Amino acid sequence: MVAKAIVIDCDPGADDAIALFLALAFPEQLNVLGITTVAGNVPLSLTQKNARCLCELAGRADLPIYAGCPRPLLRPLITAEDVHGKTGLDGISLPEPQMPLQSQHAVDFLIETCMRSTGNITLATLGPLTNLAVAIVKQPAICQHIHEIVMMGGALTQGNITPSAEFNLYVDPHAAQIVLTAGIPLTMVSLDVTHQAIATPERLRAIRAINSPISAATVGLLDHYGVYDMQRYGFSGPPLHDPCVIAYLLQPDFFTSYRASVAVETTSELTMGRTVVDRWHVTNQPPNANVVESIEADGFYQLLTQAIAKLSEP
Repeated sequence: MVAKAIVIDCDPGADDAIALFLALAFPEQLNVLGITTVAGNVPLSLTQKNARCLCELAGRADLPIYAGCPRPLLRPLITAEDVHGKTGLDGISLPEPQMPLQSQHAVDFLIETCMRSTGNITLATLGPLTNLAVAIVKQPAICQHIHEIVMMGGALTQGNITPSAEFNLYVDPHAAQIVLTAGIPLTMVSLDVTHQAIATPERLRAIRAINSPISAATVGLLDHYGVYDMQRYGFSGPPLHDPCVIAYLLQPDFFTSYRASVAVETTSELTMGRTVVDRWHVTNQPPNANVVESIEADGFYQLLTQAIAKLSEP
């Protein structure tokens, strides 16, 4: 098996952290070429720092980390400290990172990496899509060099930042619209899917039992991060949004999906960032996305537990 070449664009964030652990645990399947960061869950100064801290914890200080856009294209930045905490990684304490932040801008790294490829690059996007949208505008030719985008974003039913919008796409809906209309093959993993991936007490016990710094960090992050959604939705544990993207790349058979046209609202303040998914083709718009609708949650958590155990090996 040849490892899939991927770039992870993220805004760590507790669930981004666990997505990174999952991606880095299987180098034989995922060849992570680099990690780009964007402002989202917390400001850019923290997302780039958090990415470096997490890579060091996972034993991958060799990975290049790039800082990208510090704000959305047109709108002021909205962050999510109420969910992820002031640092973005509240619930754990990590030392200051020693690995360097790359001097190259994340947008230029994305362009350079895609243009060098033969069309085999997959982009795993876990935050607002600002970096990728700017890369597309700056160098439209990258669209022909990207194999697929797998995106955590959007909502089929209800949002989490407004009644109709999911956080990542609400933060920068104009970037999302650029990406959705770029003609790049795209898979959308929405809130409706990630809300099926609940870290129940039983599932967390299996991770805690690994008894390593990585498992302790995972549980610590989820203990803090889970409070918000458990109180809001009555879940038995926190939903894991971003790791579902990585799980899709590792085990696509855990998911079901359908083809549909997806658009994002960019003008109405009432529904800003809303993803409009035309499942039944009533608009006659051609499908531009593979829309995931379900996840086999037990298999997902078995995979995640295996990943934490692998990263914990000496």
